[in-house]
Amino acid sequence: DNAISEIQSTTDIFSITYFSDSLKINGYLAIPKQEGNYPVIIFNRGGNRDFGALQDRRALSLLGGMASWGYVVVASNYRGGGGSEGMEEFGGSDLNDILNLIPLLANEPKADTSRMGVYGFSRGGMMTYLLLRKSCQFKAAVVGGGPTDLLKWIPKRPEMETYVYAELIPDYHNNKEVELKKRSAIYWADELCPTTPLMILHGSADWRVAPENALELLVKLFELKHPVRFLFLEGAQHSLAEFRQEARNSIRSFFDHYVKNENPLPDMELHGR
Repeated sequence: DNAISEIQSTTDIFSITYFSDSLKINGYLAIPKQEGNYPVIIFNRGGNRDFGALQDRRALSLLGGMASWGYVVVASNYRGGGGSEGMEEFGGSDLNDILNLIPLLANEPKADTSRMGVYGFSRGGMMTYLLLRKSCQFKAAVVGGGPTDLLKWIPKRPEMETYVYAELIPDYHNNKEVELKKRSAIYWADELCPTTPLMILHGSADWRVAPENALELLVKLFELKHPVRFLFLEGAQHSLAEFRQEARNSIRSFFDHYVKNENPLPDMELHGR
């Protein structure tokens, strides 16, 4: 289709394999063809294991699409998914698979790692929050449909506990509450990097990740005066399909503002006329 051939004419996309904790991890890298020094977006995929893993066509449209905005875009399939070695932990040691993309970017001449943003969708949103707890090297972060309270997810979607948490989180049954809180930004919102502005998108008709996940975190971030932009899309499902173009435009303008153009942080105190 036209969109794909347009992306291919301006962007090179590569499947990559790199080491993370001595495991071979698969991912993708999209780079604008034109010479230049480009800011970076790290994309964190959703799902678990092979469900939601990036494949060639989706990587081309999603990562290539963002690269066409004038960014070097990189994504990991995490350990245990998309042909990567190892076993994922749904937000445990697999966080290293994202962090280990950064040295790889340092070897890409077109990538300017002093200007980096991070974007996570669904489970990738959880990974993004975990990253912002650990690192202050991102100039902006975007989370779409991200879970923020895994404990509250259990009564709404018990199958998540049976088939995801219990199967992937190490020693789950002995440390259930501790491990779930470790992965739930609502419990440590005050530890998110205060200099990374955050944009949160969520659909009000999302059954996969309840909209309260976004709303409750938003209240905490507001109290903390964390710079946050919120797009609550009325009647939108988990993938925001009903407002796909609007969501993309909003994400792009947020990254352009803080990452590409390096605008300063806003004044979060009450002010104005």
